[in-house]
Amino acid sequence: MPTFREMLAAAKAAVREITTAEAEEELSRPGSILLDVREPDEYEQGALAGSVHLPRGNLESSIEGRIPDKSAHVLVLCAGGVRSAFAADTMQQLGYTDVASVMGGFNRWKDEGRAWSAPRTLSPEQRNRYQRHLLLPEVGETGQLKLLDSKVLLLGAGGLGSPAALYLAAAGVGTLGIIDMDVVDASNLQRQILHNTDRIGERKVDSAKKTLTLINPDVDVVTYDVRLGADNILDIIDGYDVIVDGTDNFPTRYLVNDASLIKRIPVIHGSIFRFEGQATVFNPYEGPCYRCLLPEPPPAELAPSCSEAGVLGVLPGIVGSLQAVETIKVLLGIGDTLQGRLLAYDALEQSFRTFKVRRDPGCPACGPDAGEIVIAEYDDLCMPHVVEAPAS
Repeated sequence: MPTFREMLAAAKAAVREITTAEAEEELSRPGSILLDVREPDEYEQGALAGSVHLPRGNLESSIEGRIPDKSAHVLVLCAGGVRSAFAADTMQQLGYTDVASVMGGFNRWKDEGRAWSAPRTLSPEQRNRYQRHLLLPEVGETGQLKLLDSKVLLLGAGGLGSPAALYLAAAGVGTLGIIDMDVVDASNLQRQILHNTDRIGERKVDSAKKTLTLINPDVDVVTYDVRLGADNILDIIDGYDVIVDGTDNFPTRYLVNDASLIKRIPVIHGSIFRFEGQATVFNPYEGPCYRCLLPEPPPAELAPSCSEAGVLGVLPGIVGSLQAVETIKVLLGIGDTLQGRLLAYDALEQSFRTFKVRRDPGCPACGPDAGEIVIAEYDDLCMPHVVEAPAS
């Protein structure tokens, strides 16, 4: 049986070793990746900016998720150059073709006065709370920190806003804004799971904040107990990364659409009716907007509200959860969002259908020839208020 020294010598002989000076020069080249294989407590004390952190003990099981391109130029760093040699050797056995181990590791890098910093990391409590996220290569610690830095505005603390808010809070979205000017009513409790019997008569935003704060103390819940209108929408949505639209009327949807185009904030749209629901993503000037999907509202008699036609209580839980998924995907830049696609769900058939939605070149709001959007109330007329573009 070989000794440790013999195994280390064999690993070093099998990999390319470079000095810290060579590593600094190679890292300046586009596409180079620095893999730090130290333990979390070591990494927290100091690291190189932009490095990929993956403890040596998790290398075999996680490296292909963290660095999927096996032809990438990867420099492996540990504290002194021992673990990095073993890690580089293992990566070569896994099929990585351009790997090097940095001799002397982070200790030598720091002693020589090269640039490093104390990276922002999750606390032990956060690491435990978000453990299942950290196991996902698409999220990891970097993604979780991004979620904690994100700001999402929920329009409504009702049927759709309830499940979306609950899952976004649980996921660790750092700031959740909630706008709703209603009070909790007993008739809400069949579907609006943010609230309970003890809170009947309470302001919905206050009830929502109590629930979400108890789920996750990391989340800052900002409440807006006001009517969303032309006079305040631009100020309210300013600074948010994503808007989750849980509104239930056409005038507000058109108002939100136009304001989001001005501020260039993605909108995660959801709607429900009886046993059916829909969800999509409106990404300003990248995909279609709400007016591309529905240029004009249908006649009132063809679009009764849920209070008139009813809704299955479970339905908003499904659609609101889909909105939460799409929100996280947009925030992290992962997966294929519903941009350009309308997802329709039928609870009675238990079926999902997807329809393509394209940008309308003649859209009066986001089309290339559209005039300047002017925010105005749409209660009487749901047509865009724009300033005509000059003739070409």
